[in-house]
Amino acid sequence: MTTTASAVRTGYSSTDDIVRNLSLVQDEIADTAAKIDEQQIADLARHLSQPGRVFVAGAGRSGLVLRMAAMRLMHLGLNVHIAGDTTTPAIASGDLLLLASGSGTTSGVVKSAETAAKAGARIAAFTTNPSSPLAGLADALVIIPAAQKTDHGSSVSRQYSGSLFEQVLFLATEALFQSLWDNTDVPAEELWLRHANLE
Repeated sequence: MTTTASAVRTGYSSTDDIVRNLSLVQDEIADTAAKIDEQQIADLARHLSQPGRVFVAGAGRSGLVLRMAAMRLMHLGLNVHIAGDTTTPAIASGDLLLLASGSGTTSGVVKSAETAAKAGARIAAFTTNPSSPLAGLADALVIIPAAQKTDHGSSVSRQYSGSLFEQVLFLATEALFQSLWDNTDVPAEELWLRHANLE
């Protein structure tokens, strides 16, 4: 066992530690979410409201957050596919590719955007970096002003790596779904009919 792992297993977190860090995470999320340009999310909502299929791609924890968003968009009735799944078809003109990368340089994510652009698809992206290759490819861009995961000395966040970006990404995609749903007359019971029943 490594020294770090040993220290974690023998360490003790008091209730004061937990309370302090719950407050830390909550405050950082609230502060960062408040700095997002709401018009950018509204522009993304407009792209999602257009005809065409929605494809979702991301790596690591950002990718997991987008998978959750994809599920909600499917519940809303959109035709959604996860890039890399064996049954995912080819993206084409008129489709939308939804991506997330804190740095905006994640190679697989940028490559997906380049492929989608060549196919004539629209691209929507979440990132911290407005001058990144991913941002340059996006038709709809949402900047989440969080620290990048390699910025370990950041004054933006005391949390580890890209945690703040991923947390606010989840919040932003939930607000996006809720806003899209608010502008329909579809009851929750109808959305529920699309909920997975092969769990």
